[in-house]
Amino acid sequence: MTLNDPSVPAWPAHPAPLSTLEDRVLARLAVRDDRAFEVLVRRHAPAVHRLAASMVGPGAADDVVQDVFISVHRGLRRFRGDALFSTWLHRITLNACRQALKARRFIPLDEAPESPASHDPVRAGEQAQLRAQLAAALQSLPPDQREAVTLREVAGLEYADIARVTGAELGTVKSRIHRGRAALRAWLTRAGFTP
Repeated sequence: MTLNDPSVPAWPAHPAPLSTLEDRVLARLAVRDDRAFEVLVRRHAPAVHRLAASMVGPGAADDVVQDVFISVHRGLRRFRGDALFSTWLHRITLNACRQALKARRFIPLDEAPESPASHDPVRAGEQAQLRAQLAAALQSLPPDQREAVTLREVAGLEYADIARVTGAELGTVKSRIHRGRAALRAWLTRAGFTP
């Protein structure tokens, strides 16, 4: 069944452009309209990529993003809208990252390709070194702390949203983030960086 299939009734046109619609509306439309799904992907892919890169490394992030949006597309019919779309998406992203780590399909962070250098090679080198140290520091955390810290610091989720995504109690989330931040601070200090 395709969008041009005459047996499928036409989806009513929206007066507003798709890009102005809320995620929950787009998610309902995306079940039958690939254009709505494309808007969701364009809107959320950068945040999914940042989260994936911080969890599995930049070398595997593209594969994780692809897996995430395949899962989202397959699961749109089951998305009821009880939670925010972004919360549901973060849960899928977290699961895809866990699968990638479990399958060991990722490039180790210390072997990840560096980003292109900017016009200042010294600054670019310092930034690449700091990124590598931060990635190594994150990887040193226990998985539950790494997830909580990444969801807070990289994805920018509120504590309550992290609790919903991870299925942990709010107090547990706060504790994981506090312990994770303290461990990161200690790790970076030992590595010679002032956090």
